[in-house]
Amino acid sequence: MPRYTPPEQSKAGQVFDIAVVVVAIFVALWLPLKLGLAGAAKSIDALDAKTWEALGQNPTMASIWEKLGYTPETAHDIIQNRFHYIIDWPTLIVMAAVLIGYFVFLFRASDREYRDVINEKFEDK
Repeated sequence: MPRYTPPEQSKAGQVFDIAVVVVAIFVALWLPLKLGLAGAAKSIDALDAKTWEALGQNPTMASIWEKLGYTPETAHDIIQNRFHYIIDWPTLIVMAAVLIGYFVFLFRASDREYRDVINEKFEDK
């Protein structure tokens, strides 16, 4: 069996790979914001009576809000801004299947290369 020689990549190929990864990371972080998907489960739980007590603030917390220049009416939207976590099961299952498929592919492809290296190093032993 011939000696295993790992594939070599040119400098231009390495720079291209880095550029693709940076663009992919940027798009993965920016696209959900642009499409309005980030924070989509966020809503304001409106209260009829806008008092510090109705907002769940004790006197110490209320005094800090007032030092910052807020009243119960202006602080209402900040305090009552909540995330409502809802699990979308079909999307979660598809995402899990894609990740599992990727790792199965990754392990099988790596297994072939590792077996070639092990055979080269330990074939005669």
